[in-house]
Amino acid sequence: MQKNVRKVVLAYSGGLDTSIIIPWLKENYGCEVIAYTADIGQGEELEGLEEKALKTGASKLYVDDLREEFVREFVYPTLKAGAVYEGKYLLGTSFARPIIAKYQVLVAEKEGADAVAHGCTGKGNDQVRFELTYKALNPKLHVIAPWREWHIRSREEAIRYAHERKVPITATLQKIYSHDKNLWHLSSEGGELEDPWQSAPEAIYGMSVSPEAAPDRATVITVGFEKGEPVAVNEQRLSPVALLQMLNRLGGENGIGRIDLVENRLVGMKSRGVYETPGGTILYAAHRELESLVLTRETLRLKETLAPRYADLVYFGQWYTPMRQALDAFVQSTQEKVTGTVRLKLYKGNVIVEGRKSPHSLYREDFATFSEDEVYNQKDAEGFINLFGLPLKVKALIDLVNAGKSEYR
Repeated sequence: MQKNVRKVVLAYSGGLDTSIIIPWLKENYGCEVIAYTADIGQGEELEGLEEKALKTGASKLYVDDLREEFVREFVYPTLKAGAVYEGKYLLGTSFARPIIAKYQVLVAEKEGADAVAHGCTGKGNDQVRFELTYKALNPKLHVIAPWREWHIRSREEAIRYAHERKVPITATLQKIYSHDKNLWHLSSEGGELEDPWQSAPEAIYGMSVSPEAAPDRATVITVGFEKGEPVAVNEQRLSPVALLQMLNRLGGENGIGRIDLVENRLVGMKSRGVYETPGGTILYAAHRELESLVLTRETLRLKETLAPRYADLVYFGQWYTPMRQALDAFVQSTQEKVTGTVRLKLYKGNVIVEGRKSPHSLYREDFATFSEDEVYNQKDAEGFINLFGLPLKVKALIDLVNAGKSEYR
């Protein structure tokens, strides 16, 4: 524990962990604590935050509205890359941490602070995501991670600590889930979710109805893209924030985007998380479908092989790295002609593609038709198959010779 810290900027959410960190920092470091909050779509969670931070001991609270930058500079690059962690997770918490840490560093520099702090546990991924960003943007700042220093070892102990110091919190021993909310998703961990056999209680969901409770009639929508980025819903052009809000509402009403996942954390252990990403699930389905129409087979295949690597980078907190910048350059080059519209049917948890069109479509009916055409001579297929199947034919002939059933002729 470094005692000569004068001023620290804390990434502050107003939740249990960051609420008790403010008095803990003052007690153990004797320093001024400035709270920093990034508005990336938490909504009502931001209400009363300044009063709470000041009452808990912070000298001031910064709140920046970063919703537009969050969607445009963090969500959209990941969407265009097709990045999905372990086949399910759309990375809503993962790419939220670098933007928070980026502006936390900027506030620390503005305030002349010598340290930054976060409320991540020593078992999780978020500590890595925050601290890699700190190192990339200002390696001179000292990093304080209370969960790696203090005696508190559980959320139950954290709640008792808060009560002893009269810190206002909403967490209780009965309501002990850990939630993370932004424009892209809502995640839930902890409590009974730590048993992977237990069903997730309906009460933890906040962005969607269950598929069983969704309407019995499908909702049909269109999503328009320009160079890989969504720009319109139902032919109405929208800003990135408004577009995602609309798709969250439409997807949530139809039970879209619920994921229950046992994932492999970066630190080496498995954890169970429940995620809601209604708008994001719609966008991934639509974007992938449009790519199938406009990208060549080999480009799409290569992009698909790189997508898991991109997902790993995001999940591991390696946002500000040369590797991600290089991957972004490749991805962006593939998106130049990903312009068009996709029609989708939303029904009881399902996203069903019904149609797709693009001015850059590589699909041609006169090429694909079974009818007579002047582009493709079906007799040419014989020579192609002979050459394509030559390795198989040679192996079969050699096997016959080795088995004494034939000889070279």
